Amino acid sequence: MTATRPTMKDVAAEAGVSAMTVSRVVNGDSAVAPRTAARVEAAVRKLGYQRDDVARQLRRTDQLSQTIGLLVDDVADPFMAAVASAAEDVARQRGSVMLIGSSRADPRRAREVIAAFTARRVDGLILTPAAGSHRFLRPAQAQGTKIVCVDRAAPGLDVDAVVVDNFGAVREAVGRLVAHGHRRIGYIGDTPEIWTFGERRRGYLAALESAGIAPDPALVRDGIRSGAEAATAVTALLALPDPPTALLAGNELLAFGALTVLPADLAFIAFDDFALAARLTPPVTVIAQDPVALATSAAHLLFARIHGDVSPPRTVVMPTRLIQRGSGEIPGPFAA
Repeated sequence: MTATRPTMKDVAAEAGVSAMTVSRVVNGDSAVAPRTAARVEAAVRKLGYQRDDVARQLRRTDQLSQTIGLLVDDVADPFMAAVASAAEDVARQRGSVMLIGSSRADPRRAREVIAAFTARRVDGLILTPAAGSHRFLRPAQAQGTKIVCVDRAAPGLDVDAVVVDNFGAVREAVGRLVAHGHRRIGYIGDTPEIWTFGERRRGYLAALESAGIAPDPALVRDGIRSGAEAATAVTALLALPDPPTALLAGNELLAFGALTVLPADLAFIAFDDFALAARLTPPVTVIAQDPVALATSAAHLLFARIHGDVSPPRTVVMPTRLIQRGSGEIPGPFAA
């Protein structure tokens, strides 16, 4: 004989509350009194109640699936993992489930993941755009799927974005290196076709121009995508006849690789803070950004769009901080 599946009314009777109160609790309504919510949750566990999302979707008049998709470069990357965790927290608070995929910075893979998300009729997408054109997202937009970019903008795509001032942050950091007496300043980063790295590279070049320093192409290494490649690139920079006396690494991953081969007397700044930065010798000067704040803002923007916000797309620029710990303050040959 098959056991009867417990209903919301069964949970209400067990907890001594109304079915409406049970509905509010299982749908994440934080306005329910904590003690009442605890009784309902205990009854849910005791009876093994599970919300029938299929039936629930059929009853909805707004045709929302209560799911969103998140596409990042690599969910194993510490920065992207923090983005994913924060976005999922907001989704859960809003009663939605979040699907997660990684593009590995491959535009074709990004298209495949987005296609899989839209086939599941997600209500919206949060994504860190890969390099290349993003026109493939326009059909999803036309079908009503809301899109918000996080960490990177998607040039040519008319959507919201939550980013930091990559250009200004790197320009400030390189300006500090110049102020400490450096003129031969190296830069390693991923492909400038990725929006963040393009902006960081522009900031590097703008700082040199502002200081009257002619950029030397030999000091710039683009397309670096791993710690091993970063170590190789830095080794090559150090082998130049006129090597750099300072270096800026375009993200945390590249900083790790660079640090394996950097001499202690070479000034160094990394974009992105990391757990060991303050413990190394010398402690690492970093440009810090807040992935949790970025993702939280992006998720709230997305849900506003899902629930009817039709204001023009906007770009939210979050602050960065230059944390001076020592490595970026090593004096150069032209220090006063």
